[in-house]
Amino acid sequence: MEHYSAILCLLGEDVTREGLLKTPKRVARAMQDLTRGYDMDPVAVLNQAKFREDYNQMVIVKDINFYSLCEHHMLPFYGKVHVAYIPNGCITGLSKIPRVVDIFSHRLQVQERMTTQIKEAIQEALDPQGVMVVIEAQHMCMQMRGVEKQNSITTTSDFTGAFNQAKTREEFLNLITHA
Repeated sequence: MEHYSAILCLLGEDVTREGLLKTPKRVARAMQDLTRGYDMDPVAVLNQAKFREDYNQMVIVKDINFYSLCEHHMLPFYGKVHVAYIPNGCITGLSKIPRVVDIFSHRLQVQERMTTQIKEAIQEALDPQGVMVVIEAQHMCMQMRGVEKQNSITTTSDFTGAFNQAKTREEFLNLITHA
Protein backbone atom coordinates (compact mmCIF):
# COMPACT_ATOMS: atom_id res chain seq x y z
CA MET A 1 0.00 0.00 0.00
CA GLU A 2 2.77 2.39 0.90
CA HIS A 3 4.41 1.93 -2.48
CA TYR A 4 1.21 2.71 -4.39
CA SER A 5 0.64 5.73 -2.18
CA ALA A 6 4.15 6.92 -3.03
CA ILE A 7 3.52 6.40 -6.75
CA LEU A 8 0.34 8.48 -6.55
CA CYS A 9 2.30 11.24 -4.81
CA LEU A 10 5.00 11.09 -7.50
CA LEU A 11 2.26 11.53 -10.11
CA GLY A 12 1.26 14.75 -8.34
CA GLU A 13 -1.91 13.41 -6.75
CA ASP A 14 -3.20 14.23 -3.31
CA VAL A 15 -3.50 10.84 -1.59
CA THR A 16 -5.70 12.41 1.10
CA ARG A 17 -8.31 13.30 -1.53
CA GLU A 18 -11.58 11.43 -0.90
CA GLY A 19 -11.48 9.48 -4.17
CA LEU A 20 -7.94 8.24 -3.50
CA LEU A 21 -8.13 7.41 0.21
CA LYS A 22 -8.58 3.66 -0.35
CA THR A 23 -6.89 3.44 -3.76
CA PRO A 24 -3.46 2.22 -2.55
CA LYS A 25 -5.10 -0.64 -0.62
CA ARG A 26 -7.40 -1.53 -3.55
CA VAL A 27 -4.49 -1.53 -6.04
CA ALA A 28 -2.33 -3.65 -3.73
CA ARG A 29 -5.14 -6.22 -3.40
CA ALA A 30 -5.76 -6.15 -7.15
CA MET A 31 -2.09 -6.83 -7.87
CA GLN A 32 -2.11 -9.77 -5.45
CA ASP A 33 -5.12 -11.20 -7.27
CA LEU A 34 -3.73 -10.50 -10.76
CA THR A 35 -0.47 -12.29 -9.90
CA ARG A 36 -1.82 -15.20 -7.84
CA GLY A 37 -0.49 -17.73 -10.36
CA TYR A 38 2.98 -17.72 -8.81
CA ASP A 39 1.70 -19.77 -5.87
CA MET A 40 0.17 -22.54 -8.01
CA ASP A 41 1.70 -25.62 -9.63
CA PRO A 42 0.13 -26.30 -13.04
CA VAL A 43 1.50 -29.84 -13.29
CA ALA A 44 -0.01 -30.71 -9.90
CA VAL A 45 -3.37 -29.28 -11.05
CA LEU A 46 -3.32 -31.50 -14.16
CA ASN A 47 -2.29 -34.54 -12.13
CA GLN A 48 -5.17 -34.05 -9.66
CA ALA A 49 -7.55 -35.23 -12.36
CA LYS A 50 -5.38 -37.61 -14.38
CA PHE A 51 -7.12 -40.74 -15.58
CA ARG A 52 -6.07 -43.80 -17.55
CA GLU A 53 -8.03 -43.86 -20.78
CA ASP A 54 -7.50 -45.68 -24.05
CA TYR A 55 -8.31 -42.69 -26.25
CA ASN A 56 -5.78 -41.53 -28.81
CA GLN A 57 -7.54 -38.83 -30.83
CA MET A 58 -7.21 -35.08 -30.48
CA VAL A 59 -8.73 -33.43 -27.40
CA ILE A 60 -9.33 -29.70 -27.90
CA VAL A 61 -10.32 -27.04 -25.40
CA LYS A 62 -10.70 -23.79 -27.31
CA ASP A 63 -11.73 -20.21 -26.72
CA ILE A 64 -10.39 -20.12 -23.16
CA ASN A 65 -10.62 -16.45 -22.16
CA PHE A 66 -7.67 -15.04 -20.26
CA TYR A 67 -6.35 -11.76 -18.88
CA SER A 68 -2.72 -11.19 -18.01
CA LEU A 69 -0.26 -8.38 -17.31
CA CYS A 70 2.62 -7.71 -19.66
CA GLU A 71 5.89 -7.78 -17.74
CA HIS A 72 7.29 -4.85 -19.73
CA HIS A 73 4.65 -2.22 -18.93
CA MET A 74 2.40 -4.03 -16.42
CA LEU A 75 -0.55 -3.29 -18.69
CA PRO A 76 -3.17 -5.92 -19.51
CA PHE A 77 -3.15 -8.23 -22.46
CA TYR A 78 -6.09 -10.50 -23.04
CA GLY A 79 -7.64 -12.89 -25.50
CA LYS A 80 -8.23 -16.57 -26.12
CA VAL A 81 -6.16 -19.70 -25.69
CA HIS A 82 -6.76 -22.85 -27.74
CA VAL A 83 -5.21 -26.10 -26.51
CA ALA A 84 -5.06 -29.56 -28.07
CA TYR A 85 -3.39 -32.74 -26.95
CA ILE A 86 -3.40 -36.30 -28.21
CA PRO A 87 -3.53 -38.68 -25.24
CA ASN A 88 -1.04 -41.47 -24.79
CA GLY A 89 -2.96 -43.56 -22.25
CA CYS A 90 -3.87 -40.67 -19.90
CA ILE A 91 -6.35 -37.82 -20.02
CA THR A 92 -7.06 -34.99 -17.61
CA GLY A 93 -10.30 -33.42 -16.48
CA LEU A 94 -11.35 -30.86 -19.08
CA SER A 95 -11.56 -28.05 -16.51
CA LYS A 96 -7.89 -28.51 -15.69
CA ILE A 97 -6.77 -27.09 -19.04
CA PRO A 98 -8.38 -23.66 -18.39
CA ARG A 99 -6.98 -23.80 -14.85
CA VAL A 100 -3.47 -24.17 -16.28
CA VAL A 101 -4.14 -21.17 -18.53
CA ASP A 102 -5.28 -19.19 -15.47
CA ILE A 103 -2.17 -20.11 -13.50
CA PHE A 104 0.21 -18.87 -16.17
CA SER A 105 -1.87 -15.83 -17.10
CA HIS A 106 -1.92 -14.72 -13.46
CA ARG A 107 1.80 -13.96 -13.53
CA LEU A 108 3.69 -11.10 -15.13
CA GLN A 109 4.03 -12.45 -18.65
CA VAL A 110 4.91 -12.18 -22.27
CA GLN A 111 2.59 -14.00 -24.64
CA GLU A 112 5.36 -16.06 -26.18
CA ARG A 113 6.50 -17.50 -22.83
CA MET A 114 2.94 -18.17 -21.69
CA THR A 115 2.31 -20.19 -24.87
CA THR A 116 5.34 -22.37 -24.19
CA GLN A 117 4.64 -22.74 -20.46
CA ILE A 118 1.12 -24.05 -21.08
CA LYS A 119 2.44 -26.54 -23.64
CA GLU A 120 5.27 -27.72 -21.37
CA ALA A 121 3.01 -28.22 -18.33
CA ILE A 122 0.60 -30.41 -20.30
CA GLN A 123 3.47 -32.33 -21.88
CA GLU A 124 5.09 -32.95 -18.50
CA ALA A 125 1.93 -33.98 -16.66
CA LEU A 126 0.26 -36.16 -19.29
CA ASP A 127 3.13 -37.29 -21.56
CA PRO A 128 0.77 -37.18 -24.55
CA GLN A 129 1.61 -37.98 -28.15
CA GLY A 130 1.63 -34.23 -28.73
CA VAL A 131 0.42 -30.85 -27.48
CA MET A 132 -0.38 -27.66 -29.35
CA VAL A 133 -1.22 -24.25 -27.93
CA VAL A 134 -2.36 -21.18 -29.86
CA ILE A 135 -2.93 -17.82 -28.19
CA GLU A 136 -4.65 -14.85 -29.81
CA ALA A 137 -4.34 -11.67 -27.77
CA GLN A 138 -4.72 -7.93 -27.73
CA HIS A 139 -2.09 -5.94 -25.84
CA MET A 140 -3.01 -2.71 -24.11
CA CYS A 141 0.66 -1.66 -24.25
CA MET A 142 0.20 -1.47 -28.04
CA GLN A 143 -3.30 0.01 -27.88
CA MET A 144 -2.99 2.66 -25.15
CA ARG A 145 0.58 3.83 -25.69
CA GLY A 146 3.40 3.54 -28.17
CA VAL A 147 2.03 2.66 -31.62
CA GLU A 148 -1.63 2.92 -30.45
CA LYS A 149 -2.99 0.25 -32.79
CA GLN A 150 -6.39 -0.70 -31.38
CA ASN A 151 -7.31 -3.58 -33.65
CA SER A 152 -4.06 -5.54 -33.78
CA ILE A 153 -4.06 -9.14 -32.60
CA THR A 154 -0.93 -11.09 -31.77
CA THR A 155 -0.99 -14.85 -32.40
CA THR A 156 1.54 -17.28 -30.97
CA SER A 157 1.76 -21.05 -31.20
CA ASP A 158 3.91 -23.85 -29.88
CA PHE A 159 3.66 -27.59 -30.31
CA THR A 160 5.28 -30.95 -29.65
CA GLY A 161 5.17 -34.52 -30.87
CA ALA A 162 2.39 -35.45 -33.29
CA PHE A 163 1.78 -31.76 -34.00
CA ASN A 164 5.15 -31.61 -35.74
CA GLN A 165 3.25 -33.16 -38.66
CA ALA A 166 1.71 -30.42 -40.81
CA LYS A 167 -1.48 -32.46 -41.33
CA THR A 168 -2.12 -32.72 -37.57
CA ARG A 169 -1.43 -29.01 -37.03
CA GLU A 170 -3.76 -28.12 -39.91
CA GLU A 171 -6.54 -30.28 -38.44
CA PHE A 172 -6.24 -28.44 -35.12
CA LEU A 173 -6.10 -25.02 -36.75
CA ASN A 174 -9.17 -25.84 -38.87
CA LEU A 175 -11.07 -26.95 -35.77
CA ILE A 176 -10.34 -23.73 -33.86
CA THR A 177 -11.02 -21.37 -36.76
CA HIS A 178 -13.99 -19.17 -36.08
CA ALA A 179 -16.72 -19.27 -38.71
